[in-house]
Amino acid sequence: MADSIRKADYFSMTVANKPGEGLKVLSMLAEKEVNLLAFTGFPRNRRAQLDFVPEDTKKFTVVAKKAGWEMSPKKVAFLVQGEDRAGALADALGKLAEAGINVTAMQATVGGAGRYGALFWVKPEDVAKSAKLLGAK
Repeated sequence: MADSIRKADYFSMTVANKPGEGLKVLSMLAEKEVNLLAFTGFPRNRRAQLDFVPEDTKKFTVVAKKAGWEMSPKKVAFLVQGEDRAGALADALGKLAEAGINVTAMQATVGGAGRYGALFWVKPEDVAKSAKLLGAK
């Protein structure tokens, strides 16, 4: 099975960097049945940054607005899914490098059952060219 690469909406917010803050947000999303394709959280300065890639952007933004969360403006990330193997991301990254496009951040992990997933970002001005090069929808 070939890798799947698609554009995905991405949002971020900051919260207090203390136990349970991420849980509050994730619990609210679960309660409202908002599914996430990806989620990351990490310390940033004296706070914590939470990053979200929702399956349904409209549903996510409605819940975030009602909860009073201050989200970043919507940005675009690339979501990669495929069969886990050595060098799984090399082809995609090679195409971008050859075109002079820098990946500004990336996270990848195995998903079990021989699958992996990755999330990466390029500069906004490189999104359209990257999508075309990678065949991302």
